[in-house]
Amino acid sequence: MQAKPKSKPFSWFSVINTIILTLAALSCLVPIIHIAAISFSSSSAAATGIVTFWPVDFSLNSYQYVIKRAQFWQSMLVSLERITLGGGINLLLIILSSFPLSKERHEFRARSFYAWLFFITMLFSGGLIPWYMAIRQYKLLDSIWALVLPGAVPVFSVILMLNFFRQIPKELSEAACIDGAGQWRILWQIYVPTSTPAIATVLLFALVGHWNSWFDGLILMNNPDHYPLQSYIQTIVVQRTYSMLSREEIQQLATISDRTLRSAQIFLGSLPIILVYPFLQRYFVKGIVLGGVKG
Repeated sequence: MQAKPKSKPFSWFSVINTIILTLAALSCLVPIIHIAAISFSSSSAAATGIVTFWPVDFSLNSYQYVIKRAQFWQSMLVSLERITLGGGINLLLIILSSFPLSKERHEFRARSFYAWLFFITMLFSGGLIPWYMAIRQYKLLDSIWALVLPGAVPVFSVILMLNFFRQIPKELSEAACIDGAGQWRILWQIYVPTSTPAIATVLLFALVGHWNSWFDGLILMNNPDHYPLQSYIQTIVVQRTYSMLSREEIQQLATISDRTLRSAQIFLGSLPIILVYPFLQRYFVKGIVLGGVKG
C-alpha cells in the first residue's frame, strides 16, 4: 500500500503571519476603495459623510467634469511623456552606472571612489535654490527635460542594481571573456537578461516617482499647459486655483461636491499605476530581496 502523505503540522506562526499580512493588505486597499466610492457618489451623499465602501446615489458628474476638460488630458499627455522619457533614461543610466560599480577592486580600482560619490548624494543635498538656479542656467525651464534630467540617476536604484549584479556568477563573464566578448557585450547579453527582477523593480520605482511627482512641475513650468497630471490636480484640488477655468466651468464646479471632485481626480491619477503594478509585482519582491543584500 502506498503511504499517505504527511500533513503539515499546525503552526500558530503561520496563522498570525497570515492575519497580519491580510490586515496590512487591507490597510492599503481600503483607502483606495473608499476614494473610489466617494467619487461615484452624489454630492449630497458625499457631503453628509455616509459613503463608506460602496457608492451612495451613484453619479458620474465628477468624472464627466474631469474628463471633459482639455487641460486634464493635456496634463495626462505630459505625464505619459515624462514617465516614458524619465523611465527610459533612469533605467539606462542605472544600468550603465551600476555595472562598473559592481566589479571587484582589482577589476576597477576607482570603484570605491565613485561609489562614495554616489552615496554622498543620498546624505547631502545642494538645496532647493541652487537646484532651481542650475536648471535655469541650463535653460531647461518650462520644458519636459526640466522634469526628467535633474533626477536622471536615482542613487538608491543604482545601489539596488549593483548589488543584484554582484549576485550573478563570475563564471558567466569569465567564459564570455575567454570567447572574446568585451565588457559592453557582457553587460547587454549576460548581465541585463539575467537581471529581470532587479530591472523591473528599479523601473517600477522610476515610473511611480515620475508619475507621483507634482512639486517640480509647479516651480519649473511657467505655462500651465506644461503641467504634469499631478501638478494640475494639485492646483485644482488643493490650491483651488480657478484662473485656468472658464465661467461655465466655474458654475459647473459649484454644483459638484468638493469631496467627489477631489476623489475622482485622485482615483484617475492613481489608476495607471494601479493597473501597471500587478504586471511587475512578481519581480518586485525578488528584486528587492536579492538587490538589497551583498552576495
